[in-house]
Order: sequence, then structure tokens, then C-alpha cells
Amino acid sequence: MFFTYLRRELRRRRKAALVVALGLALGIGLVITVDSVSSGMDQAQGKVLKSLYGLGTDMTVTKAAPASGTGSTTRPKFDFDANSSGTSQSSDRVMVQGFQTLSSSVVSTVGKQKDVAGAVGGLNLQVLKINGTFTQGQFQQRQGSSSGGGFPGGGGSSSTPQGEVKGGGAQFDANSYTLYGVDVSDLSMGPLTSSKITSGSTFTAADANAKVMVADSAYAKQNKLKVGSTVTVKGTKYKVIGIATADSGDAAANLYLPLKQAQTLSSSASKITTVYVKASDSQQISTVKSEIQHNISGTTVTTSADLASTVSGSLSTASSLATNVGKWLSIAVLIAAFLVAGLLTSSAVSRRVREFGTLKALGWKSGRVTRQVMGEALVNGLIGGALGIALGLAGAFAVTEISPTLSAQLGSSASTGGGQGGPGGGAPGGFGGGARQAASKTLDVALSAPVSVGTIVLAVGLALGGGLIAGTFGGWRASRLRPADALRRVE
Repeated sequence: MFFTYLRRELRRRRKAALVVALGLALGIGLVITVDSVSSGMDQAQGKVLKSLYGLGTDMTVTKAAPASGTGSTTRPKFDFDANSSGTSQSSDRVMVQGFQTLSSSVVSTVGKQKDVAGAVGGLNLQVLKINGTFTQGQFQQRQGSSSGGGFPGGGGSSSTPQGEVKGGGAQFDANSYTLYGVDVSDLSMGPLTSSKITSGSTFTAADANAKVMVADSAYAKQNKLKVGSTVTVKGTKYKVIGIATADSGDAAANLYLPLKQAQTLSSSASKITTVYVKASDSQQISTVKSEIQHNISGTTVTTSADLASTVSGSLSTASSLATNVGKWLSIAVLIAAFLVAGLLTSSAVSRRVREFGTLKALGWKSGRVTRQVMGEALVNGLIGGALGIALGLAGAFAVTEISPTLSAQLGSSASTGGGQGGPGGGAPGGFGGGARQAASKTLDVALSAPVSVGTIVLAVGLALGGGLIAGTFGGWRASRLRPADALRRVE
């Protein structure tokens, strides 16, 4: 009887049911679209952060470089022989970049902290290479001068040279690039994880002290490097065994080499600049951070959450709008949709006074009438949910198809030389790898709007909730009707 009456009433009142369902559908559709866009924002921000600290790393431990002007910074010195005319000369200076060095023993100390799943070290370096030639000038005697007076101490009558030195000079080029020492015993963390090997191979544990390198694809293209090429640093030749392409943004360094080789080149035996840390549980990252800061004094622990606050640009603005304005707008629209559905249902009950009064006169109890109204409202809610899911999926699909490009500015809040450190960075704007550039670096990220199963479940829950609220309004109104009310409506 319940379902028969329900089907008949919904068929009779199609327009009223459709109005209630559409009101709920608009609110639910907006919630799905906003939630999907927010998920897309999170994914886009995740791509940006991954380009900064690399996959598998939850936090890094660094020690800030001393402030400039303290006298602790050693400037690079280059020695050349000016008497070697026409001979090509070259000199390399390999310098630690960005942070003070830490002892390699810090890695094992960090690894022993509670809730730490793993830790590896890395050494961030910068190479400044100067090469060129000196050309000595030639002394030329002036015309008409005494033949003996051309040189000091000669047999001429004059002790003053009667000529001048012409020509000569120096031509030198400066080249700077970044090196990163990688712990080849564990490549699951660290800066190299933000790149993918696209040619050749990556390091193996057997390469711990081998003279091999992995080159970033952009740097390799610029300098015409390929697998099998050699790069000379401080007179030592290194073979390129692989080419790595950054997943997004700039690579952490131009060249990667085994950590021991990096320590040897920079005269930094048993030294590192960064410890890459992976937590055993993502929910314990803040706890691990506090433990490391407490147990290893003088260090800076940086997590991806810390870096997220430094990302600016249209991505940050859009994410803030989606999280704040979009969320509250969705809540406001949902509340309005629920209220409108409730009022429309209550109004519909008021127009059915004769019907419900007659049913009560025939023996229907108030509870049965209320259940009938609640059933109709729930069906309307489910219809609205189905329409809302369709609208939300259409909105999310439209955003994904349009795929608007958002920009993310990195490193604009950090100063050069050692502020906030983090995983991976050797390149400007990198998460912790070296001196941050004062100018910001901009990455472009395409926005998508993925719809998760959780979002669909939320939509179904909202549809049922809207139906219950509307049914509560209508059921309360129906329960207060009396048979006498129906008789008063009889003409």
C-alpha cells in the first residue's frame, strides 16, 4: 500500500517533485564541483612540491649558512700564470652551496629517532670554472729614437725607454653549474627522485666511489652531453651514465654524482648539507619534526607543509578561493536548497489538507501519514541527488577539459644563502638545495578536477539528508492535520 500510494502521488505531482529535486541538485552539483576542483588544486600543489623535494621525502634536516659579513665565508681564489703566453689555462673551484655542512653521522642519528622510516644524506655543491689564455704584449720602439735608448740599462745615451708595449691581454670565460652528491645506497629518497631517467641508467650501490655522473636533461642538451660523454671537474674525468628529466619545474642540480666523490671534490670528507627523512607514518610528521629539533640542536627541519606556505601565484590564490570561498559558498547554497525543499514540501502538504484529512478520517494514524510524506521527500531527495551528481560530474569534466593553467611562484619569500632548507634543491627555487634566488621562479601547472568515490558518497549522503530535512518539514505539518480540517475545505 505504501509504495503504491507513493508511486501514484509522485506521478500526480511531477512538477512539484521536480522543483524540489532541482533545488537539491543545484546545491549537490556545486558541492561536487567545488570538492573536485579542490582535489585538483591539491594535486597541482603536490606536483609543485614534488618538484621541490622529491618523491619519498617527508622532511629535511639542514643547518643555516652563516650570515654574510661574519667573516666565515671563504671567497674562491684562482691562480693563473701570466707568463704562460698563449697557453690555455683552467681552474675549478668546488664550493658547498646554501648551507653549513653537517657531519655524516647526523644521518644515523636522525635515522634512530622514533617514527623515522629512513634517512639519507646529500651534499649540494656549486662549481665555478674559469678558463682562458694570457697574451703578453710586445715592446715597440718609437721611430727616430736613439738605437741604444730603447731599454733600461742598455748602452744608449738615454736611460729612459723610447718605446711602448702594445697588444697583449687576457681572455677568460666563467662557467658555473651545480653538482649534487647522492647517497647511492638508497635512491628512494633525495633530490634525484624528482627526476626520471630517460636515457642510460641511474646509480647503483656499486657506484659508491665510481667516477660516474647523471646529467639533467636540460643541462645535457645545453652542453651537448649524452650517455658516454665525460665531464672534467678539478682535473678528474667523470663518465655520464644517465640522463634524467625533471618531472616538473627545474631539476635539483645540473649534475649528480656519488656522495663520496662529491665529498672528495669539495674537500668535505664525511660532510653533508642535507638529511632527507622519511616518516614511518604520515600522521606523525609533525611529531618527528619536533623530536629531531629537540635532539639535534642547531638544525632546521623543513616539511612539505612548511614549503606549501611559500608557494604563491595564481595556484595559491585559486586554492585559497576554492578552499575558503568555494567551501562556504557550497555550504550556503546547500542550506538554502534544504530550506527551500523543506518549505516547498510543507507548502505541498498544506495544499493536500483535504487528502490527508480524509485519510485520517478513514483510519490512517498521524505516524502513517508522516511516513508517507517522508517517503515522498526521500524519493525527491534521491532524484535530486542523481541530478546533482550529473551536474557535478559535468562541471568537473568541463574544468578538466578546459584545463586552465595556473602559475606557482617558488622561493620568492626566501633569501639567498641558507634560509629555510629542504629536500632536493640545487637549482634556484629548489627545496633546500642551495642558495635560494631572490627572484621567484614560476612553474605552470594544468588544473584538473578529479571526482573521487568519496565525493560521490558525500553527494548521496547530502541527497538523503536533504530528503530527510524536507520530509521533516512536511511530516510535521501533516501530523498536525485533523479530519475536521478536511471537512472545512469541502465546498
